[in-house]
Amino acid sequence: MGQQAALPPQKPILPEHLVDLNTFVGKHPVKVDLVYSKPDHPDNMFGIGVYRRDAKMWCHVELAPLVMRAADICFAKSKLIFELKDCLRPYEAQLLMLETDIVKANPRWLEEPGRLLSPPGKGGHPRGMAIDIILLTENGDEVDMGTRFDYLTKDPAVNPAARNYTTGFSAEVLANRKLLEDCMLEAAKELGKEIVPLPQEWWDFRFKPDYSNTFAFIRDFGLPVEMRMVMPEG
Repeated sequence: MGQQAALPPQKPILPEHLVDLNTFVGKHPVKVDLVYSKPDHPDNMFGIGVYRRDAKMWCHVELAPLVMRAADICFAKSKLIFELKDCLRPYEAQLLMLETDIVKANPRWLEEPGRLLSPPGKGGHPRGMAIDIILLTENGDEVDMGTRFDYLTKDPAVNPAARNYTTGFSAEVLANRKLLEDCMLEAAKELGKEIVPLPQEWWDFRFKPDYSNTFAFIRDFGLPVEMRMVMPEG
């Protein structure tokens, strides 16, 4: 049996390939709420500061314009605003998540099929190529999407956060989910990109794995001190 061809080396993502999503606030209909930088945030299921309190939300330079275009499309259609919850999640942050009590108590979240948490270094988040989004009204009220952001089911076989789950949801909830997904897909098409709405989570959108996996994941300690999300300065 012949040897398999070696995979090409993964390309590095350099600091200059990342943009701070806070810089788009006020220029596009977006807000930033970096949930995991706040241990007491009601949506921080991990209960710890995975990121530093002063961490910024970084996004790969190829994904950011797509998100902003989708936000513009959504606002034009509905007057609703994107609130960005998470994007770059460095390797060290993924490690911290796996060490929390809630993840240890729910090992099925790490199992295939339908895995809800990625092993460190896997997926779009540690490349800044996946983003989590909810919708807000102009007054800042959250739009009903059926579940909270980052709702992780105890039973992967019954997942109300999944895109194909419709049981008990109102037509309004289903329309809100469709609006968010349609705006992201429309923006991707306009910009000549391919975006994947993650099946298990209505809030998660990412580049296709066969593209994002050509890049190496990002380690927090490899970033300049002022860009680090997990490690303290110094």
